[in-house]
Amino acid sequence: MTTFGYFLSSEEHRPQALVQQAKQAEQAGFEALWISDHFHPWLDEQGESPFVWSTIGALSQAVTLPVTTAVTCPIVRTHPAIIAQAAATSQVLLEGRFRLGVGTGEALNEHVTGAQWPAAGLRLEMLEEAIEIIRALGEGGMVTHRGKHYQVETARLYTRHDTPPPIFMSGYGPKATALAGRAADGYMSTMPDAGLIKRFRDAGGEGKPTAAGLKACYGPDERKCAELAHHLWRQEQVPGEAGQLLQTPRHFDQISELVTVDRVRENVPCGPDVERHVAAIQPFVDAGFDEVYINQIGPDQEAFFEFYATEVLPRLRR
Repeated sequence: MTTFGYFLSSEEHRPQALVQQAKQAEQAGFEALWISDHFHPWLDEQGESPFVWSTIGALSQAVTLPVTTAVTCPIVRTHPAIIAQAAATSQVLLEGRFRLGVGTGEALNEHVTGAQWPAAGLRLEMLEEAIEIIRALGEGGMVTHRGKHYQVETARLYTRHDTPPPIFMSGYGPKATALAGRAADGYMSTMPDAGLIKRFRDAGGEGKPTAAGLKACYGPDERKCAELAHHLWRQEQVPGEAGQLLQTPRHFDQISELVTVDRVRENVPCGPDVERHVAAIQPFVDAGFDEVYINQIGPDQEAFFEFYATEVLPRLRR
């Protein structure tokens, strides 16, 4: 049976608000949490970007739900050994309910240290080596690693849970999805694509969990919800690799100028129609995802949780 979780948006909300939303999600019957890990928001209108590891610490004291980063990039901005320590501590605080979601990231977040942004194939190579380091440190022994991309010198994690956090990996193309099947404990996506799940399973992911996320904008007026979704998240409707290559929110604002409100309304479930929300989520279930995470766009979180608790989640669980 599909698990339905809530997707916490670090780009839109301050950490206190994210903790409050996590509480509301648990009360509404959501079964797990995703949380985004960004240095910048995508657009200035979104307005926030707290340090995810601090927020996870607060979540551990506020809810009993599992938490997954969606996703952390452990290849440029932050060395994989530091991510390993952050993940291990999060696993301790959450008493075994933490999962480290990883991906190859975006220049938007990773260019901030001044490092060169690698090409896509090189990023996948770096991610595979980073996962190797994180796993080795998670086992608790002394690790020295001299690889092609990373050096680790006599490092050991002392604060650990008995069970290292599982590593999930996002993938949208065939190479990334195959790497996830080979190197990760689970797969993450934002597309209801059964073909990608099959590729993941064929590459070594058979029996491993799969998870996906999407956005919604509930409210009493469909047009106003579409306008809000357009104002805050129009850049998601820009196709191709631009999302991985642009460096600042200003660039995303410029490239999304041609995205219309109607296009957003076509692709994001907006307004009060239960059928519209169910119809947006059901393809992920039909594609075979084990877990589906929904994020409410905008400030009206309380009404969203009431709507999903009483109308949408019961329909999906029938």
